[in-house]
Amino acid sequence: MSEAHRLRLTAHPLQRVGAYAMVFLGKASTVESLTPDGFETAVETVTRDAVTAALVRDTKSDRGFWLKASMSFFPNSKMSHHSNAKKNDDTVRDAVREWRRCPEPATWPDAPCVLCGREAVGYYGKVDVPLAESDLYRNNTPRGHAGMALCWPCLCSFYALPYGCRLTGGPSTVLHSWDERFMARTLSRRVERNRQLIALGKADPHKVLSNEVMALQALRHHEDRLTAGVELLVFSNNNRGQTLEIQSLEQPLAEWLRRSARPPLRRGFPALLRAHATADRPGVLGLARNAFRAPEQIARACGRYLTAQLDRAVIRADTAELAELCFSFVIEVMRMNQNEIDEIKAAGAQVASWLNAENSAGRLRAFNATLKEPRRMRHWLMRRNIDALLDQDSGIDGPLITEHQFRLLFDPEVEQAWFHRQLLIVAALQRLHELGFKPADRAEVAAAMADEEKEHPEDMDYLKGDE
Repeated sequence: MSEAHRLRLTAHPLQRVGAYAMVFLGKASTVESLTPDGFETAVETVTRDAVTAALVRDTKSDRGFWLKASMSFFPNSKMSHHSNAKKNDDTVRDAVREWRRCPEPATWPDAPCVLCGREAVGYYGKVDVPLAESDLYRNNTPRGHAGMALCWPCLCSFYALPYGCRLTGGPSTVLHSWDERFMARTLSRRVERNRQLIALGKADPHKVLSNEVMALQALRHHEDRLTAGVELLVFSNNNRGQTLEIQSLEQPLAEWLRRSARPPLRRGFPALLRAHATADRPGVLGLARNAFRAPEQIARACGRYLTAQLDRAVIRADTAELAELCFSFVIEVMRMNQNEIDEIKAAGAQVASWLNAENSAGRLRAFNATLKEPRRMRHWLMRRNIDALLDQDSGIDGPLITEHQFRLLFDPEVEQAWFHRQLLIVAALQRLHELGFKPADRAEVAAAMADEEKEHPEDMDYLKGDE
């Protein structure tokens, strides 16, 4: 295959996104399977769409969205230049096609492509490559030097970049990963959607709560195990100033989020959304923000949700499923020691057995009240430990808590001791739920809670798979 028609994936995230867009525009499934004819088909599609948008001229017209979006990728280009309003169609069409035509070999510089090392066809800056340095800033370079030396396939990848992005008319959003299967499947859906929008000439009418939620949707629809993390890039290349914001999900968290929305962990996912919901914010928005900005808050949200009604002696109906999801998070994402988690769960099971035998809402409330005061929890466990050993009808075998478990919960040298105490509560609640713990006043309180808690429509849409 001629090098002039062969795509390569480089280390540049935006070039990689554009290369995958070229693959799908060329009706191929992989970069390697894109034929020269497919490459030319992709180039022609990108050029034809640019011409069509340029001839609209007015970004505020009914079909002006693709033209408006182009200004955040290729400012002052032949596609969107302000002088197009005074030119006839043939002049605009010829100018755009000339801009998107491969330069003649006689004009190629004696330089390698900065991305892949092949022979460059020219130097390119901000007009052609989003986030590249403009030649206006490069006042220490030779006259006529306009920026990055690029080969034709890499340059075409940047021309195809908008097809792989979520377009708003302002800053654009793209997902990037070094997991090639994730890239291929995610971008194939995005290219298909953008081609529909280009045909309509309008912005996407579907409401997306946030860029982070968009990323969660992509993870949710990916069927294979993720082998790399995921980056969320929000950028603009317009003349008001280049902007770039990057948020990242490490591989363990990205994979956990993908699996948590699929069987068997999916059983607890609705509860995970409820744990992140507030009166004025759907849970999927809170979960997505925590995932990208403060992952440790995911486990804390689960703990707060499960213990929120314990002052009323209520154990939520979704406790077992959410607790399972929470423990999978602390092991797989937070990388907590499995043996330590097993010890904490064992201690929680013993506490639950004692509380179940007592069958007292007051006892449960008293135990939960110790969470914020380690000294009170330590005293409570020590006292119950003695009671359990002296009382043959305590409902448990052996000590309530062992020396090793006690150290995990209260030793100052154990860095995660405070979190272990919260997990103890979660483990106890999980076991109480399994035991069917129901103090006398539980039914009345649970009925009152059912009227207080309402599902957010956005969370229900997300669970149904709407995009």
